[in-house]
Amino acid sequence: MTLDPKRFLVSVFDAAVAAADPEKTIRAHLPPRPKGRTIVVGAGKGAAQMAAAFENAWDGPLEGLVVTRYGYGAPTSRIEVVEAAHPVPDAAGLEAARRLLGLVAGLSKDDLVVALVCGGGSALLPAPALGLTLADEIAVNEALLSSGAPISAMNTIRKHVSTIKGGRLAAAAWPARVVSLVVSDIPGDDPALVASGPTVPSAGSRADALAAIEVYGMKLPEKVMAHLASPAADAPRPDDERFARNEVRLIASAAVSLEAAAAEARRQGIEAVILSDSIEGEAREVGSVHAAIAREVAGRDRPFRKPVLILSGGETTVTLRAKGKGGRNSEFLLSFAIGIDGVEGIDALAADTDGIDGSEDNAGAFCNASTVARMRAAGVDAKAMLAANNAWTAFNAVGDLFVPGPTGTNVNDLRAILVR
Repeated sequence: MTLDPKRFLVSVFDAAVAAADPEKTIRAHLPPRPKGRTIVVGAGKGAAQMAAAFENAWDGPLEGLVVTRYGYGAPTSRIEVVEAAHPVPDAAGLEAARRLLGLVAGLSKDDLVVALVCGGGSALLPAPALGLTLADEIAVNEALLSSGAPISAMNTIRKHVSTIKGGRLAAAAWPARVVSLVVSDIPGDDPALVASGPTVPSAGSRADALAAIEVYGMKLPEKVMAHLASPAADAPRPDDERFARNEVRLIASAAVSLEAAAAEARRQGIEAVILSDSIEGEAREVGSVHAAIAREVAGRDRPFRKPVLILSGGETTVTLRAKGKGGRNSEFLLSFAIGIDGVEGIDALAADTDGIDGSEDNAGAFCNASTVARMRAAGVDAKAMLAANNAWTAFNAVGDLFVPGPTGTNVNDLRAILVR
């Protein structure tokens, strides 16, 4: 049977997403029922699907609220789902954060708070610190997204300008016990960094936040910098007694999804290798390195013998140089496409497992040896598009965008390179 490269790549993407399906993962991580109330809170691009799965699995009364991105809702009966803007926060997210803090106020030690947390929650839960506004938090978010800083640095900054991030939601729930069920989209799977850790404090300090701002040359509003200069910005520490009874359970991650993708490839007769589940760096540079590896395999059968599927995960960054359209996966793949231009036998897919790459409706894109030539024939200069952060436009011109729609989970990026 002749292998259809595009269909094959979609099948391994689907396997990766299925491995992170909350319906399959939540049941194994349910906490014991409490003597008192069960309150469910949550945020992220897969929070509605997590809420639906938790309702189906929970044997007992519960109530709660989760916030997700516009268009990412799912039917629930006992947990309210509200939608807000991502990646730029809006007033709906501000109101959702206020309601979540109100929902956990006044609880007792006999009550249980279950936090459903996944990627995207940082933008979906704007809650500016005292003296700051939503406009200030939006300015911070935009500066972070265009800085090229790794997600760990971005979330350390976010938690110090917020009243809900950095463990503050869990602190507000004290003395109730908080159990956080986390779907990780963070390289290294530190749950304190997922959605900037609303229920999981991290050791990252205010000094770390200020250092990152300087290193990455971020220009933040004067009010924000004044706030960060004050001890009032300090976030709760992990050894705070309010977190002593709490528990964190990682229910899905990039590592598990990459293993599932590799297993699917092997099921179809293609050997698979995983480079890493935590690759970071500039998307275009990571794309160029992946292209060099693919060329080496195609031309010299090293470091892997073909046919082979080369997989990697993690979260690259994009330093904005222009106001083009696209996200980190399409930018990675455009750089990759330039690097394999004319090298036959290579096909690739780069996509965000939540179904959305950047601010457009695609998860990522496909490419092969002919991609750059087809762009040229369509009047598109691939290198100029890459320089302008305009990868979406380039792939759209040749019909190679990957648009699966919202997947209901988020374990970060999947890069799948088939060398035939």
